[in-house]
Amino acid sequence: MSATPSVRLDRVTKAYQDGKRVVDEVTLDVQPGTFVVVLGPSGCGKTTLLKTVNRLVEPTSGSVAVNGINVASLEPTALRRNIGYVIQQIGLFPHMTVEENAGVVPSLLGWPREKIKARVREMLELVRLPADQFGHRAPAQLSGGQQQRVGLARALAADPAILLMDEPFGALDAIERARLQSELCGLQQRLHKTVLFVTHDVDEALRLGDFIVIMRNGRIVQSDRPVAILARPRDDFVAELVNAGDLVRRFSVMRVRDAMLDEASQADTQGPNHATVRIDDDLRSALSAMLATGNLRLRVLDESGQFVGTLSLDRMLAAARAAAG
Repeated sequence: MSATPSVRLDRVTKAYQDGKRVVDEVTLDVQPGTFVVVLGPSGCGKTTLLKTVNRLVEPTSGSVAVNGINVASLEPTALRRNIGYVIQQIGLFPHMTVEENAGVVPSLLGWPREKIKARVREMLELVRLPADQFGHRAPAQLSGGQQQRVGLARALAADPAILLMDEPFGALDAIERARLQSELCGLQQRLHKTVLFVTHDVDEALRLGDFIVIMRNGRIVQSDRPVAILARPRDDFVAELVNAGDLVRRFSVMRVRDAMLDEASQADTQGPNHATVRIDDDLRSALSAMLATGNLRLRVLDESGQFVGTLSLDRMLAAARAAAG
């Protein structure tokens, strides 16, 4: 028996007074613990769709359910306090310290003071802003990336099962953006939250998403795993959006474990230019290691650094072809 979706959108439509539908008959299930990215060009309806989940936007028709409960039956403020929400503008309270900002939702929920303090310290540590160093600072004393980390800590503080993220890294420079993407991946591996993440950045979507939903003109055009979308785009719009013909991009969403051989010996990869990759690295990183060393066969190590097999360029190409069906 399948689990109840964390979020279920059933024929959700949002129309303006002039009759234009910014969201048009969207049906989508978001399964517990999955990271779902809603991808599409500006104006395609992805942010409006996200906001129907926490009732910042009320749909014209259709229904939205969270953990099996129709959100229309829930008081909006109570609903929002149980759903984490992170946006590009961050929205920290300037008159509050970092610790106070991070503890806003638990305070509103009536948590005891000591429990709030402990939880805030835990969350700030999680986002690499130790409370002893950053807790008493004002938001204005932080960089943009640090402010966004506080926003993430605030969204996670009450331990919501669902996290909504609307272009959260869009205002950051490329280096800080890549750093926060990596940290968000690490957090998701540890916390297993249900995440609904909106972006127009294809590389960001491919890097973060377990599942990608592509929208155009208010409708879902295609929804699938990243590798499936790259290998089998549904139409020319999707193919152009994700640059489906780029084999290196396809490598970026495939893992070493999906292409390695486990019967080869370490001797097959010994030599002055031998190189290693981790079993959960992406194949794009493996290709970079091959080009850097001039060695087209790499040693594969597991999480503990033990040799578990080999990876060759031929195997990578075969795996990419297999993904295309």
